[in-house]
Amino acid sequence: MTDKRIQVSFEFFPPATEKMERVLWASVERLEPLGPRFVSVTYGADGSTRDRTHRIVQRIRNETGLTCAPHLTCVGSRREEVLDIAREYWAAGIRHMVALRGDPPQGASAYVPCEGGFAYASDLVEGLLTVGRFDISVAAYPEVHPEASSASADLDNLKRKIDAGGTRAITQFFYDTAVYLRFRDRCRSAGVKVPIVPGILPIASFEGMLRFASKCGVNVPNRLHERFSGLDDDPETSRMIAASVAIEQVDELYRHGVREFHFYTLNRAELSYAICHALGLRPGRRRAEQAA
Repeated sequence: MTDKRIQVSFEFFPPATEKMERVLWASVERLEPLGPRFVSVTYGADGSTRDRTHRIVQRIRNETGLTCAPHLTCVGSRREEVLDIAREYWAAGIRHMVALRGDPPQGASAYVPCEGGFAYASDLVEGLLTVGRFDISVAAYPEVHPEASSASADLDNLKRKIDAGGTRAITQFFYDTAVYLRFRDRCRSAGVKVPIVPGILPIASFEGMLRFASKCGVNVPNRLHERFSGLDDDPETSRMIAASVAIEQVDELYRHGVREFHFYTLNRAELSYAICHALGLRPGRRRAEQAA
């Protein structure tokens, strides 16, 4: 397929070691020529990677032509501390943000708002817009957030984030396309008009993905268990199957009108690059279109 309307974005996380940092920058260099709308940099579930996140954002800003969207969360920081970070980003020319509630700190059994801080992502969105007119992405959950009391309550929460000023919703990863399509329809019926961008997680490790999916409440269809069965000690074939699965997923989403995709890269470029190639993206194409 070749469709000039297709937009992609990529998520990276701050590396913990020099070796992992080299992998990250190799991935950034590999994916940059595809002309993503933006790249996001995670903040750590409990805000624990703050300094590393800032450093990676600054380097992307200074050394590449990419638009960077740092994550910010409500966890562990008072309101003015968070707004000071946002002001620093604004002064540095950052105009995109990803606003999240964040997960409870390690060892905590439930989320408790920080005293003096933003309680929820909708409050954070409102706060960020007092600093500047950021383009703000928020999170959405096609299979319902694990802590939500119901699908209806979860959708109401998404609507609060959008009403507060969120400009797009990026979904939790999923492997059942029908779940996303039903969720998109429910969003539209509820008056959520912003793009509902599917979050795509290529399967770098099937066992690792299963653990993550269990934690996030994501259903893994039986067909995927069958596809990856017997490949525990065959990483090469697993990667081939993973690419095939992801390409099938984005192809099906495309047939249902999706033109924007967000890739959870896990700091690895290979699978995301292959999927983008299948979508028709080519190195330098976006720059050539902009210059035309």
